[in-house]
Amino acid sequence: MSTIEISVLKSIREMTANNWDSCACPEVLDGGRPIDPFTSYRFLDALEVSGSVGRHSGWMPSHIVVKKGDEVVAVMPLYIKTHSQGEYIFDHNWSHAYNTAGGSYYPKLQSAVPFTPVTGCRFLQKPGLESDFTKVLVNAVLKIAKKNKISSFHVTFCTDQEASNAARLKLLKRLSLQYHWTNQGYKNFEDFLGVLVHRKRKAIKKERRTAKDFGGKIMVLNGDDIKPMHWDYFWRFYQDTGARKWGTPYLNRYFFDILHKTLRDQLLLIIAEKNGIPIAGALNLLGRSALYGRYWGCSENHSCLHYELCYYQAIDYAIREGLEKVEAGAQGDHKLARGYLPRITNSMHWFSNEYFSDAVARYIEEETKLVLHQYDQINEKSPFKDAD
Repeated sequence: MSTIEISVLKSIREMTANNWDSCACPEVLDGGRPIDPFTSYRFLDALEVSGSVGRHSGWMPSHIVVKKGDEVVAVMPLYIKTHSQGEYIFDHNWSHAYNTAGGSYYPKLQSAVPFTPVTGCRFLQKPGLESDFTKVLVNAVLKIAKKNKISSFHVTFCTDQEASNAARLKLLKRLSLQYHWTNQGYKNFEDFLGVLVHRKRKAIKKERRTAKDFGGKIMVLNGDDIKPMHWDYFWRFYQDTGARKWGTPYLNRYFFDILHKTLRDQLLLIIAEKNGIPIAGALNLLGRSALYGRYWGCSENHSCLHYELCYYQAIDYAIREGLEKVEAGAQGDHKLARGYLPRITNSMHWFSNEYFSDAVARYIEEETKLVLHQYDQINEKSPFKDAD
């Protein structure tokens, strides 16, 4: 009987792309587009090689690999965190309480895709196996945490099934909300507008007309249509947005160069150009059945241009390409009026201190009631006709 071997990688490059992707996105091994581009070797490697994660970033790679005999059967993207930035599941109040009580909340262990609030698998397992290696992965992380006196372990934006599995292993389940657009087999954008209530349909048409009056043209670029010069402009857009939202942008310039070199077939860059010069842009990643909106920025402010580039152009593209959904990132109640409905997302949490864990469990219990109530309230305001 083959033995189980656990190892920790300080860099994803300590293993081959094929071994990682055989667990994370086996569909790419036959040349297909990944279902989830963010857990692919190429994306995680771009974060590390660019230095966007690693030393001085507060995200130190410590990926878990499970081998059965000579075969890699499961992996987990894992990071040692020295802060709570770039996670989109906020635990600053937990950190404050833990430190006030005399503990050291940081470092903590985080299974996530850095700076990416997108639901996907975190317990990445090779398909076709008889065993479920979720327990093996969790036990491996908890062993590291206990051995190194690390306060906690967090799994953010995991799938519903993974959340259920982890809950059986005594991790605490926390809910949050995002907004997603779902394709109901629409033939075109007008077909989509036809299922909205009149006032919302009228408002969207007005916004699209206003946006397109900015004095230039909108380009939808993918693959080789994206040129290096586009990144020079987009970097300026991204820096401006990052400075206003986070203070310091999470990603560096080199990261976008790597994306262009290794991932542009999975990118959708929507650019607004005026007099031959890009003045705004929205960057999306393409999955096999979904479009993921990630970053937006501009050098000129024009009314409704943000809505057009980030939301309406994304819907247009998804309908043309037959994609099932558009995920537009974290937060944003304004997305509801534009056809993006609330969706529940999951995160899982473990704490080394039993008393603190009990306190967080009580907090999550009350928070869950509020999240579910908010979910119901938002759905009552749905812009779709059958919600009237």
